[in-house]
Amino acid sequence: MTESAIAVVDIDGTLIDSNYQHALAWYRALRSVGETYPVWRLHRLIGMGGDQVPTAAGGKDLERRAGERAREQQGKEVDALLEEMAPLPGAHDLLVAIKERGHRLVLASSGQQRHVEVFLDRLDVRDIADDWTTSTDVEASKPAPDLLQVALKKLGAPPDASSVMVGDSVWDVKAAKRAGMPAIAVRSGGFGDDELHEAGAIAIYDTPGDLAKALDDTPLA
Repeated sequence: MTESAIAVVDIDGTLIDSNYQHALAWYRALRSVGETYPVWRLHRLIGMGGDQVPTAAGGKDLERRAGERAREQQGKEVDALLEEMAPLPGAHDLLVAIKERGHRLVLASSGQQRHVEVFLDRLDVRDIADDWTTSTDVEASKPAPDLLQVALKKLGAPPDASSVMVGDSVWDVKAAKRAGMPAIAVRSGGFGDDELHEAGAIAIYDTPGDLAKALDDTPLA
């Protein structure tokens, strides 16, 4: 891909080391509404939007009874853990490398706006990214493709624009596939290479920094 492309890069778990804190936040939030699920099972759902986690964890009945309360509490639990969430190695370098190659950059998150604002500052990326998304931008989150489609729309690009998604979970990769985008994965989501490849990832790297060093071997060359 030698022409200019749009890079849609996930924030949580891909640029910011936050997945395990999010799993713990969901564990505590669900406990607060009388539901207990093993943290490892909740970790497997991280990367989905919060609109889908209660249903994925406990079915439609849980969503109906306590979904909104759990989401509200989960946000508060994340507030308490924000100081523990730091950029992953090479996160800033990756975004700079993408821009240096002439690509446009959208940071894609279905996280709550107040959390995304913290991460943007922590990544020092406000002057680098062309735009970004939050949970307020879409009704259906990953693995639905809506968030990625909105990312393109924010730049005035058509759905078939030349684009690449960078994410850390199978939910990112599945969303990219549904949006017609190739997906590059990093391992920080805690998913196995086999799972990421099966979901559709075209390449996998340990960290954002590793991807930055190998960028010329990817569609974002």
